[in-house]
Amino acid sequence: MPLGGFFDIPSKRKRFEELDRQAGQEAFWDNPEKAQSILKERSLIESWLKTADNLERLYHDTEAAFELAEESKDPELIDEMVNLLASLKKELEEKEFLCKMAGPFDEHDAILEINGGSGGTEAQDWAEMLLRMYTRWAERKGFELEELDYHAGEQAGIKSASILIKGPYAYGYLRSEQGVHRLVRISPFDSNKRRHTSFASVSVTPDIEEDLDVEIDEKDLRVDTYRASGAGGQHVNKTDSAVRLTHLPTGIVVACQNERSQHRNKERAMKLLKAKLFELEKQKQSEKLNSIKGELKKIEWGSQIRSYVMQPYQMVKDLRTGYETSSVNEVLDGELDQFIESFLLSPYNVAAG
Repeated sequence: MPLGGFFDIPSKRKRFEELDRQAGQEAFWDNPEKAQSILKERSLIESWLKTADNLERLYHDTEAAFELAEESKDPELIDEMVNLLASLKKELEEKEFLCKMAGPFDEHDAILEINGGSGGTEAQDWAEMLLRMYTRWAERKGFELEELDYHAGEQAGIKSASILIKGPYAYGYLRSEQGVHRLVRISPFDSNKRRHTSFASVSVTPDIEEDLDVEIDEKDLRVDTYRASGAGGQHVNKTDSAVRLTHLPTGIVVACQNERSQHRNKERAMKLLKAKLFELEKQKQSEKLNSIKGELKKIEWGSQIRSYVMQPYQMVKDLRTGYETSSVNEVLDGELDQFIESFLLSPYNVAAG
């Protein structure tokens, strides 16, 4: 069974042994951040190897059962072989989409940012609904959540928010969500009960722990500080510890307010800015390659990717893959796996190439 190509087992075993050696060194904990990063990668690879070993064992059990059933023609052995084959097929199907996460940062944690579009309270309420949807999805996965930045709307909802989602392949899952999300519903803020269309944008960046080789000229940065506050006015800070960085050449804006000091918030914001600039450069290269390949349908960053219709009918539809469901409330409550998996298994999953 070609599990080597399927999971790239030899490379993973070699990397695991290398990380194991590093973790055993006397000075391993001299740099706690690096040590944590190594242990995190080691744990992730160990999980992959266990999965591969389990599949290998199930394959050999199925193969042996097939040979016995073929020789003996025993109905019980045939039934056992059929059951083992069904289990193997199910396991492979469940793991197949993980193999599409071959991007350089897919295994990293993810920083998810949501911004309400034009439309005032309507768009801000929709942005908060999306924030809740992703929070619920992450909780279902057992991922950890950390609020990085939060700006409440004047009447309802949020103007913007960013959260760090910590978990295996968080970025690999969530990069499918990058783009503009459209909501159609009867507005709860319209006394005439008219149907409204709202837009909010979702941006996803890998939380890259290592220092990226990205040069940023201080002259290209505008640094703003402000008082930090969390959802509902929690964690109000009496000093201007929150930091917002604007990269003037690209217009990229990042902010962080969850750390206690301005210095730490700026340090975290700089790492996020570097990651965004790195991703932007990677995207430009990808677009160049796609133009050479003659891609059938170009996906622009920030383009509309999904529609959530609550009136006059119920439907959520991904405009890239065509996957749709009438279970709008379930999706808004965090049931996103089918949309994510359909994207990962589709030709639009260019990051794995």
